[in-house]
Amino acid sequence: MTYASQVFSPRAIALCKSTRSLALFCAIISAALPLHAQTFAVIHNFTGGPDGAYPYAGLTVDAAGNLYGTTTAGGYTQGGCSPSGCGTVFKMKQAGSGWVLTPLFTFGGGPEGFDSQARVVFGPNGTLYGTTTMGGYEDSGLVFNLTPPASACHSVLCPWSEHLLYGFTGRNGLGDGANPEYGDLAFDASGNIYGTTFGGGSGAFGTVFKLSPSGGGWTENILYSFNGPPDGASPFGGVIFDSSGNLYGTTNGGGSVQHCGYYGCGTVYQLTRAGSGWTDTVLYTFEDGIDGAQPYGGVIFGPSGGLYSTTSEGGANNGGTVFQLSDVSGAWQLTTVRSFMGAGAPEAGLVMDSAGNLYGTTLSSVYELTPSGGGWSFTTLHLFNGSDGNVVYGAVAIDANGNLYGTASSGGAYGYGTVWEITP
Repeated sequence: MTYASQVFSPRAIALCKSTRSLALFCAIISAALPLHAQTFAVIHNFTGGPDGAYPYAGLTVDAAGNLYGTTTAGGYTQGGCSPSGCGTVFKMKQAGSGWVLTPLFTFGGGPEGFDSQARVVFGPNGTLYGTTTMGGYEDSGLVFNLTPPASACHSVLCPWSEHLLYGFTGRNGLGDGANPEYGDLAFDASGNIYGTTFGGGSGAFGTVFKLSPSGGGWTENILYSFNGPPDGASPFGGVIFDSSGNLYGTTNGGGSVQHCGYYGCGTVYQLTRAGSGWTDTVLYTFEDGIDGAQPYGGVIFGPSGGLYSTTSEGGANNGGTVFQLSDVSGAWQLTTVRSFMGAGAPEAGLVMDSAGNLYGTTLSSVYELTPSGGGWSFTTLHLFNGSDGNVVYGAVAIDANGNLYGTASSGGAYGYGTVWEITP
């Protein structure tokens, strides 16, 4: 069994049980969906060595067009992690007609954390922030900051320094959050950090948390603890702000139990300030019908103020959906933008370009949705075949020139995953 199936993630475990069906998945999608002429290239094949292995998260692009990402394994062998290591944070830079990958940091397990399944993002100070699902003081995951060397580095490898901002403790039933999964961290204007944990909290169904700078360190405040159906449960994605400072996100479970059992079909929620605390409002409860079920990705805002994201199950073809949630006179209404075939299973959220086009991934493809005649036109940009990557969890990233970038968690030349690029 590979490390990809040993990561502490329900979706990873479920997927690894069906690897024999991936070729059939691609065949079903290929027969059903139009392909659009794009230039696809694998720009890095992970080796399982110092560069890393099994990237789950998408990428972050800086102003110069460099790429930053994480891997859940690789780096070097360390007790408590997989045989190939505890994971890495890496940078990719164009060099001539190709790309060069440089490991910025290798996780050591334990207090340093391991199994980083979320993107690294740039904070207000221009350095990188992220989370690990496991490790920390109570093995409940942590929030970290990576800073570059203080002086110029003259070697090929210039490792960055990790600063532990907060280690979660909720895995031991202490009421704190536990195990942040795939969601991006978010920052407010004061430099406070916001995110989610899959588990922990007073209700044991996950949390939304805030970290505030305090006396040279960071203080955590749990903004909301999910309580399970009919409330939300187990948020995988992160949160976003609106112009009024309200927070929005999705939970993978909770809500309706009529069609999805005791765990629930998932929700879209809003957190609003109420005095010194926050109030949770469930904006939409999925029913596992045409509307979909079990969202993993967070939400984004469209130009008209509506929320967009995906579900991994349900829809007209029981393969997940892309949906839009709009506030119509104070009532939130869901529109299914796209229903995928049974093998579709989009587990990443969406990104929107300046023209209003949406880009996303399924487990085996990259797609585009273009506004057209009051609806949406769907195009498959690439279908993965294993040699170029397999099992795509992360979202798409877009650079200033409209090029698309992402990762595949396995496959490629060595079986440890790839970084890919699609150019117009």
